[in-house]
Amino acid sequence: MASFASAPGTGTIRAGDGTITVNPTQPYSGLVILMHGLGDSAEGFADVAEMWARSAPHIKFILPTAPTQPVTLNGGFPMPSWYDIVGLSERSNENCEGIEASRDTVVKIMEEENKQGLAYDRMMLSGFSQGGAMSLFTGLQLPAEKKIAGVLAMSGYLAGAKQFTLSDAGKTTPVLHCHGTVDPMVQFPMAQKTEAMLKEAGIENYELKTYNIQHTVIPEELAYALEFIKRNLPPDESCAVKEKDVDDMSVKELKAAIMKGGLGKQAVGLVEKSELRKLLKDNKK
Repeated sequence: MASFASAPGTGTIRAGDGTITVNPTQPYSGLVILMHGLGDSAEGFADVAEMWARSAPHIKFILPTAPTQPVTLNGGFPMPSWYDIVGLSERSNENCEGIEASRDTVVKIMEEENKQGLAYDRMMLSGFSQGGAMSLFTGLQLPAEKKIAGVLAMSGYLAGAKQFTLSDAGKTTPVLHCHGTVDPMVQFPMAQKTEAMLKEAGIENYELKTYNIQHTVIPEELAYALEFIKRNLPPDESCAVKEKDVDDMSVKELKAAIMKGGLGKQAVGLVEKSELRKLLKDNKK
């Protein structure tokens, strides 16, 4: 049977639902899900993911886009948001309506990658601002069988504290929380409170790394975050996802492989499964 694997440099794929995937150029053995902040989209951190991917070519970066929904802070007008935000003051007391649904979306992405053969302990959740809050809320409540390699929160905080319970697996999950000490949006005391709450709940490996910045990221911070990613998701070909044989792929898998391989234009007009198979086989490595 012929097998298909995307050639190095197939690069970044943009899906119709706003998800951006930066594919690995070496054997795929690690995943980072990177979530944007309030009102943004996956595009906001696409360049960061591509920069990180050049230094960690074994890692796939998936950047979902939050659903558009009413946000109280925005006068009730809809905008991309992982959950509702009421105000900028004591965020830990918010109900965070919609946060469970967004958590389920993130977990579903992880489950799909696991079905392809990637172990959960080769995955990491990360994000900026509201996306950082999502990474903490989701990653630190996972059960033992879905324990991940780490959580990276940039300018984030613990959202939905009333709905949050630190799992036993979460207690030993490494966390890097980067935050600006002069952040006017997610003020630094909120980051300190997040650290205190999680340490009181029993988290063992939590680093709060500070920078003299406002609500943004800087190259120094991104470099430090990249080292955290590479330390907790080092290359490991024994964990690499093995590509399925073309003849064993479903139509959905064939179309996904075609997009991953940068063959979308060549696939226009192809509808039969045999045609999709032939396109992949003709372009296999």
